[in-house]
Amino acid sequence: MSSLAMREAYGRKLAAYGEINQRVVVLDADTSSSTLSNFFAQKFPDRFFNIGIAEPCTVDVAAGLALGGKIPVVNVFAALLTLRALEQIRTCVCYARTNVKLSGSYAGVSDFKDGPTHHAIEDIAVMRVLPEMVVIVPADEVEIAAWLPKIIEYEGPVYLRISRAATIKVFGEEPAVEFGKGVLLREGKDAAIIAAGAMVGRSIEAARQLAEDGIQCQVINMSCIKPIDQTLILQTAQQTGAIVTAEEHSIIGGLGGAVAEVLAETIPVPMKRVGIQDKFTGTAYDPETLMDACGLGVVDIVNAVKDVMQRKAE
Repeated sequence: MSSLAMREAYGRKLAAYGEINQRVVVLDADTSSSTLSNFFAQKFPDRFFNIGIAEPCTVDVAAGLALGGKIPVVNVFAALLTLRALEQIRTCVCYARTNVKLSGSYAGVSDFKDGPTHHAIEDIAVMRVLPEMVVIVPADEVEIAAWLPKIIEYEGPVYLRISRAATIKVFGEEPAVEFGKGVLLREGKDAAIIAAGAMVGRSIEAARQLAEDGIQCQVINMSCIKPIDQTLILQTAQQTGAIVTAEEHSIIGGLGGAVAEVLAETIPVPMKRVGIQDKFTGTAYDPETLMDACGLGVVDIVNAVKDVMQRKAE
């Protein structure tokens, strides 16, 4: 596992970047000790705003600050931000194209003990459908540190999805990141696993296990889900002829849906989506156990690859 929880790496990087860019202001909806935006608050109390338990108001205040020339970063639990404040995000951020950054913490099922009301399993789908919105889902704490300056410097709305927990470490040093680009992490000719977030590390482990059975899988980190890297998706489809997607999100409307849309219009190949089925989640003693129970285990990725390979051979 990574040494830092993703939320802690994010909070520390945000506070550090606040020294570099004085236009950055940070907002929270009374969850700063959980989202760890409190690191920024402790260093820059005059640039931190706790709006209270009022997610729509938090987004509206951020839009106003953006119109005043600031670069606001909103921090709220992902499920609450993308559902309670959706109208404000759609109209005041996306339609008005205000320069607001939205950080959805506790994403996926990483808030394992608080149950389905706090699990964000539809947030990618909700944010992805909004015009003007960019959607970023880092794989580990190192990639968060690489993405955060790019996101803040980008002129326009961005949704950054952050896990509460630590994930399997993917990167040893900060990777080069670019909007609209995926990254090939592992070569392979038999199938490809396109993953995002906490599922990237699990996909690498699945590819390692498959290699022991003589199956060579590409692994692609698709941390930028919108705009998605259509060129890389089509290239890997041509090279392997079989695709599996892996995400800590509903199989409806997220990474799997985005990849399926690209393939269906150009190069249909056997495909399977590893993610949370069309149902609500439960609770567990830790996030890893809950992910496994939700069908997000390494074994689920392995079985999905074998399934698409079988269909490719038919």
